[in-house]
Amino acid sequence: QVQLVESGGGLVQAGGSLKLSCAASGSIFMINTMGWYRQAPGKQRELVAQINSGVNTNYADSVKGRFTISRDNAKNTVYLQMSSLKPEDTAVYYCAARSPREYRWYWGQGTQVTVSS
Repeated sequence: QVQLVESGGGLVQAGGSLKLSCAASGSIFMINTMGWYRQAPGKQRELVAQINSGVNTNYADSVKGRFTISRDNAKNTVYLQMSSLKPEDTAVYYCAARSPREYRWYWGQGTQVTVSS
């Protein structure tokens, strides 16, 4: 089993920045790709950014150039640095980790990000 705990959400004005953190614990050796997803009210959960066990990253078009995902394998933590935030970035942000051995993703409990205009 893998446990994911997010932190760093909050309320910020448009144009501001926030940094989310996700600490993984448990059977860390089973996971490779980690990522951030978000879900706004009335919308489906969508990919924000992913990073594999190396340095390869993938971003949603809507956040390219504004968000940066990074990973500290020594701390079993993945980060999402969000800059130039917009009201449409308002959502619950979820950390996710892929376990290929178990054919599943693990999810955190989510952290609220609210961007005011």
